Amino acid sequence: MSRAREFISPSDLTFSWNGCHRCLWLNYNHGVKAPAFFPLVGELSAMQEKHFKGAKSKDLHPDIKSGKVQDLGGWVKSLPITYNSNPSPYAIRGKYDLLMEFDDGTYGVIDCKFQGKNNDKSDFYSPQLEAYAFALENPLQGPPRQISVLGLLVWSPESPKGNPDSGFSLNLSSAWYPITRNPEGLAERIQDFIEVISGEVPPADSTCETCKFITDRREIFGGE
Repeated sequence: MSRAREFISPSDLTFSWNGCHRCLWLNYNHGVKAPAFFPLVGELSAMQEKHFKGAKSKDLHPDIKSGKVQDLGGWVKSLPITYNSNPSPYAIRGKYDLLMEFDDGTYGVIDCKFQGKNNDKSDFYSPQLEAYAFALENPLQGPPRQISVLGLLVWSPESPKGNPDSGFSLNLSSAWYPITRNPEGLAERIQDFIEVISGEVPPADSTCETCKFITDRREIFGGE
């Protein structure tokens, strides 16, 4: 059976993997995916990225080593992923937020987050950012780039300010959460990921709202 998708999205290694594997299988084998809308989150993240265009490390956070933002919103594509000691039909393809170039010649990938509350989600996002690093270090085209820094730059609202005459704005807190490089962990996640999308269709997840909707709809309409 031909696959509907041959590129693995870095975000699917976190959100989709930690969700319903049946829905994940349907997406990669048949291109069927429930629509998801996060318009405000997307606009705020894009605003955050553009704010740091060409910025130096110290303008993002003092704990980030010396360098500058080289690119924002760039696409990465990797060489085919090795699976069971052989090249697989899959590769990593995704779009990072910020690409840093450091004074020592290495690079960093920073994911911009706008969260309602400031908390550390670096463990959750580690496979996603490690996937960007893999694609940059093993690119389909162009020279490889050594990645020395991964991390989350999190903005969170604290309080509103302003008035109807001058306009309103938000006071934001800013936090930096570095992510320790873990290529071994990524390799393990990718192996498990490919096993799921290459195997038989997984059973429906009882906690998945999409699966529940499909089941309830069939019961109502008599299997339609």
